[in-house]
Amino acid sequence: MAYESLLTVLQHRQKLSAAELKKVERVQKTSVSESVPQLLVKLGLCSELDVADAFVESGRFEKVTPDHYPLEMQLPETVPLRFLKNYHVIGLTHNDDITVALMDPEDRFVIDALKLATGKNIIAKVGLLSEIDAALEVQYGEGRSQMDKLVDDLAVDDLGEEDLEHLKDLASEAPVIKMVNLIMQRAIESRASDIHIEPFEQSLKVRLRVDGVLKEIDAPSVKSTAAVISRVKIMAKLNIAERRLPQDGRIKVQMLGKELDLRVSTIPTMYGESVVIRLLDKETTVLDFAALGFSGKHLQQFIEVLSQPHGIILITGPTGSGKSTTMYAALKQLNTSERKIITVEDPVEYQMDGVNQIQAKPQIGLTFASALRSIVRQDPDVIMIGEMRDLETARIAVQSALTGHLVLSTLHTNDAAGGVTRLLDMGLEEYLLTSTVNGILAQRLVRKLCPACKQRYTPSQDIIDGMRLRRFTPEGDIVLYKPVGCPSCGGLGYRGRLAIIEFLQMTDPLRKLIMAHEEAGAIQRLAIEEGMTTMYENGLVKALQGITTLEEVLRVTSET
Repeated sequence: MAYESLLTVLQHRQKLSAAELKKVERVQKTSVSESVPQLLVKLGLCSELDVADAFVESGRFEKVTPDHYPLEMQLPETVPLRFLKNYHVIGLTHNDDITVALMDPEDRFVIDALKLATGKNIIAKVGLLSEIDAALEVQYGEGRSQMDKLVDDLAVDDLGEEDLEHLKDLASEAPVIKMVNLIMQRAIESRASDIHIEPFEQSLKVRLRVDGVLKEIDAPSVKSTAAVISRVKIMAKLNIAERRLPQDGRIKVQMLGKELDLRVSTIPTMYGESVVIRLLDKETTVLDFAALGFSGKHLQQFIEVLSQPHGIILITGPTGSGKSTTMYAALKQLNTSERKIITVEDPVEYQMDGVNQIQAKPQIGLTFASALRSIVRQDPDVIMIGEMRDLETARIAVQSALTGHLVLSTLHTNDAAGGVTRLLDMGLEEYLLTSTVNGILAQRLVRKLCPACKQRYTPSQDIIDGMRLRRFTPEGDIVLYKPVGCPSCGGLGYRGRLAIIEFLQMTDPLRKLIMAHEEAGAIQRLAIEEGMTTMYENGLVKALQGITTLEEVLRVTSET
C-alpha cells in the first residue's frame, strides 16, 4: 500500500490502529478518486493536523501555517480553480520555482500536472485541508470567510418567541449544522477547553478558551443567533422551547479523528441564551502526575499519602485550577483490581473503567450526602466526592474515613492551610478533622512556554533580589525565559498548561495548632517551617527551569 511512511508514523504516534488501517485499505479499493490522507480525514480516523504532522515527521515536507498563505493568486490562469479545489492545492510563491501547499504532498499526479501546466519546477509543502480551502476562497473568491458564506445560504427572518417549529426546522438545515460544526472544528484545532457563544444586541460573539485565556474567533452573524443556539441545544437534548431557565446537557461527538465528550451549559441573558461548551478530550487529557506538574518532594509526599489505607485527602483551588484532573490522576493511581472505588460527582467529567461513578441529581434528591449514605453500604475501599459543599457531606466523609475508607474530595480555597479553616467554618469539629485529614493539596494552572520558540534572558538584579531567586540557584548565572511566538504555538509563545502546587502533610505539631483554633496564617507558617514549599516558590522553580514565565507565576499566585 502507498503512503507507508505516513501510515507508519500515524501508528507509531497511536493515531491509527491496525483495525482502522484495514478499514482504510478496504475503502480505498472502492474509492479511487480519493487518496489515503483524504480518506483518513473523511472517515474521521485522523484529524487534518495529525495527517500534516505525520507528513512532516515522515520526511521531506515542511508544514505551512495560515499566515503563509498569500492574499493574491500565485498560480497562472493555465491552472484551473476546479483542479485546485478538487485536489486541495494552493500556490504560495511564484519565482524561478513555484511553491505550493497540498493536503497530500506525495500525490505525484498533482505535482506532474502542475509542472505540465506551468512549465516550472514545483516545490511541495504540506497544509491543512480546511486552511487550504479557506485560502483558495480568499485568493479566487470574494475574500470572505466560510462563516460568511454559510450565513448567506441561511434564509433567516426575524423570529418571534412563538415560531418554535420554524426555529426547529431552521436548526436542522445544512448551513446551521455546518456553522456549529465549523465552530467545534476550530475549537478542536486550537486545543480549546471551552467554547463561549454569547449573544448581544448587534452581534453574536464566539470565543475559545485556549490554555486558560479567551480569544475571539470568526462568528456567525447576529441574525443566525437563535438558529445556532437552538442547534447546540438540540445536539445536547435540551428543551429549545425553554429560554427563561438555565439548562445543562451533554453531547458525544466524533470529529477530526477525536472522540469528544462535550458538556453544555445555557443561561438566559438580555439578548438570548449564552452557551458555554466544555470540551473533554479523552486523548489529550494526560492523567499522569509528572505531566501535570508534580515532581521531586511533592510527588513523593502525595504518593505516600495516597498509599495510606484510610483518611481524607483534599485538593483545593478556585474553579479552573485543574483539581478534577489531579483527582482523576489520583484515582488512576489507586484503580487496581484489589480496590473498589466509588465516586459521587456533579457532573461526571471523565469516565474511568473499573470505577463506579455516580452522577449527583439534586432535583430528584440524589445529593452528595444522600449518595454517600448509600455508598458506605456498597463496601468500597476508596470514595471520591466531587466537592465538599456542606457540613452534612463533610461529616459523612469523616465517618467514612474513620471506618477505614480512603476519601478524596475538593474544596474551593486559596491555599492548603485555608482548607483546614474552611472545614472548621462549615462546623466540622476539630478533633474529627485532625484525626482524619492526611494531607491537603493546593494548586493553580500556569501556561507552559512553547519549547520551540522560548527565549532565554538574564533578569535584572532588582528582580533577583526582590524575588530572592538566588535561594533556588545558589551558584552560577540566573536565567529566565520569555514567550516569543511561532507557528507551533499559534503565535502565543505558550503551549499547554501545568500545575504549580503546595502540599500540606498533616503532622502532630499542625494538629495541635488546629485543636487550638489557630488561624490559617499560623498553620501556613508552621507548615513552611516544617519544609512545605508554597505554590509561589514552586512556580519560581518552574520559571527558573524554563517551563513557564515569571509573569505566569505572578498572575496566579503571590508571595506569602
